[in-house]
Amino acid sequence: MPRPSRTSTAPLAVQLLREGIVESVHQVHAAVADSRGRLLSASGDADNASFIRSALKPFQAMAVTSTGALDTFKLTDKDLAVICGSHQGLTTQARQVFGILWRADLEPGCLQCPTPTGKQSPLEHNCSGKHAGMLAVCKQQGWELNSYLQRNHPLQKQILNCFSGLLEMPSDEFICAHDDCGAPTYFMQLRQMATLYAKLASGENLAMERVVRAMTHHPEMVAGPQGFDTELMRLTQGQILSKSGAEGIQCISRVGQGLGLALKVVDGSKRAKYAAALHALRQLGWISPDIADTLAETYLNLSSYKRLDMVGDISLG
Repeated sequence: MPRPSRTSTAPLAVQLLREGIVESVHQVHAAVADSRGRLLSASGDADNASFIRSALKPFQAMAVTSTGALDTFKLTDKDLAVICGSHQGLTTQARQVFGILWRADLEPGCLQCPTPTGKQSPLEHNCSGKHAGMLAVCKQQGWELNSYLQRNHPLQKQILNCFSGLLEMPSDEFICAHDDCGAPTYFMQLRQMATLYAKLASGENLAMERVVRAMTHHPEMVAGPQGFDTELMRLTQGQILSKSGAEGIQCISRVGQGLGLALKVVDGSKRAKYAAALHALRQLGWISPDIADTLAETYLNLSSYKRLDMVGDISLG
């Protein structure tokens, strides 16, 4: 029997404590869903809608796996991981992106993501892997390269049809806007984001399985040293898939279990979403106490006199 839906409860609260005194408070909405789209638990408003931002990248990357571009250009799981990632622009990561373009016979100048301030090349932009993957698909399919970011481009239509199909919704119901890198991103409810991540790691689709394997086997390409997604996936050794998005978005899958978690910090705070994610993962039992404590040392203890603390509950059943 399906569990009853709970769409509005007390939100999680992340408190910044300075020597034990509350200085700031961030509110967080959260939703847990299964691969059938059933809402299992919520803190705050599971129907809260926001742009999914970079948490969409694993589904944008599915264009690479589903069209055959991955095999045509002999791309590796490590390549696929950086396509899914929001990397730190490290030399090793920029080289990985360059390798994707080189095998697809494309120049770095084809990338339409901006060159970060103080950097030398768009290869160093945190979204360059995603853009390289998009260009590889266009090259393999014979689609126009210069307009690959336009909403009506065949590539973007395919990406939209991919995730709208997973959610069993008409594609024209999704509100679209441009992300900071220029690619389309979409407005959706937290319960929908959680459902996407539940489906991603359910093991029911080969194209999605390749994305999960790539991200969990090469977490260093998804973020980088001390990056939350990287450290969480590294410590859980393939049991958890994690992808951050800007403005307080965090999406997580329990691999092989068909469960997804999505969080939105109302004020967009990065520090708050990591604290809320660890709190939820601990309460859900998705990570061990040892792993939770290890990650807490990095993401909750901000200094000798300043730390983050949590108020609120999210749990199955």
